Amino acid sequence: MNKLIVSPSPHDENYMKTSGIMLNVIIALIPALCVGCYIFGWRAVTLTGVCVSSCIIFEYLSRRIMNRSNTITDLSAVVTGVLWAMNLPVTLPYWMAVIGCFVAIVIVKQLFGGLGQNFANPAITARIVLMVSFPSAMTHWIQPVSYEYDAVSSATPLAMGEGGAMPSYFDLLLGNVGGCLGETCALALLAGGLYLAARRIISLAAPSAFIGSLAALMAIAGEDPLYHILAGGVFLGAFFMATDYATTPITFKGKIAFGLGCGIITFVIRYFGSYPEGVSFSILLMNILTPYIEQTTRTKVFGAKEAEKNEG
Repeated sequence: MNKLIVSPSPHDENYMKTSGIMLNVIIALIPALCVGCYIFGWRAVTLTGVCVSSCIIFEYLSRRIMNRSNTITDLSAVVTGVLWAMNLPVTLPYWMAVIGCFVAIVIVKQLFGGLGQNFANPAITARIVLMVSFPSAMTHWIQPVSYEYDAVSSATPLAMGEGGAMPSYFDLLLGNVGGCLGETCALALLAGGLYLAARRIISLAAPSAFIGSLAALMAIAGEDPLYHILAGGVFLGAFFMATDYATTPITFKGKIAFGLGCGIITFVIRYFGSYPEGVSFSILLMNILTPYIEQTTRTKVFGAKEAEKNEG
């Protein structure tokens, strides 16, 4: 073999392709998804199926209409569908879920150029759009099957302290509480996040900064920090959406800044705002700031000079 042949990168033929990365993310999401389906019943299974299939169909059709190459085989639409389903209450009507899929795939992802070109996380953006459009349906929670599906029109365990008993740490770890389909079982989400870190799919810089800053601020404010990081969508957001390649910084310092920003914004919304959850809003706001964070934290090339500005 001629070792003098010069060719463009990548030179490692064993590098992981996009489909491989997405497959690992799906594997990491399976534990929390399975727990959610077990806790909330068969409707959780059908809702997930509707979301995944709708995302694949919208991606295929939009690529065809825009006369672009087919990308459904990279599994990114499947990941978006699973994440979107995990951010929904199991009682959400299917047609509303399909609208969210359209927002995530067509508007947020494909209209901006496809995978890697979107400025915000598709699932997060779709959740916020539907929360603004259908607030009642998006906040209609049910208790797990063991509670015989008693309907609760309130916000996750974060708002249960008002007039009701607070769930235990054990219930929060195992997901034996009301909430979105995939954000209730903290233990399963933690296992999935650690799997991605072990596979070197994600860095723990942003999740650690996110969870750590939120816990520290809650402790300073006199709140229970452990309860706040186990309840709500902190683990789902920190490990699976605050680590998105396209919408979060690529530098180590940038990841830390991104995580700190998410933790601070989540704290402000939870502690001072009327809305008990702030993970989705914090990630979306930090997605918008990502280009500025990268510009500030980018590595300076050794020996290079900054371009002089031309004075008019």
